[in-house]
Amino acid sequence: MKKLAIALLLAALAGPAFASGSHAGGHDEKLAVGEPGDKTKATQTIRVTMKETEDGKMLFTPAVFNVRKGQTVKISIKNAGTVDHEFVLDQEDKILEHKAVMEKFPEMEHADPNAIRLAAGQSGEIVWKFTKDGQFKFACLVPGHYDAGMHGDVTVAAK
Repeated sequence: MKKLAIALLLAALAGPAFASGSHAGGHDEKLAVGEPGDKTKATQTIRVTMKETEDGKMLFTPAVFNVRKGQTVKISIKNAGTVDHEFVLDQEDKILEHKAVMEKFPEMEHADPNAIRLAAGQSGEIVWKFTKDGQFKFACLVPGHYDAGMHGDVTVAAK
């Protein structure tokens, strides 16, 4: 019964922040930031490094990138740090909602196409088609990492 209550609470809190994923059984709702892309149609590769610094900051390099509406991009991600990090791409309000849930459930597993969690030294990728223009965010939502500076901005410009 306790597990069911936790699952229901998680589903209620998660809402559309986990659209298209498997946090609460998966959703067919579309993300405002876009949709999974076809790797063969990628027109750009953006290489992102995740790491922590000696003074306790946690960073993405680069922390800002620009793409065009309709563009498919391969985001190649390397965890060059010493701890697990995530790359989650979404609207800022959804990132902040997800961050709050992660603070309550730090061991939550992810299976969303707009997110990847990598152990120290691992690499991975997200292939993404940006279907709407606007301002979006990417962040590491491991508790404490966002607050230590691990977030960035994506600008999607109209064609």
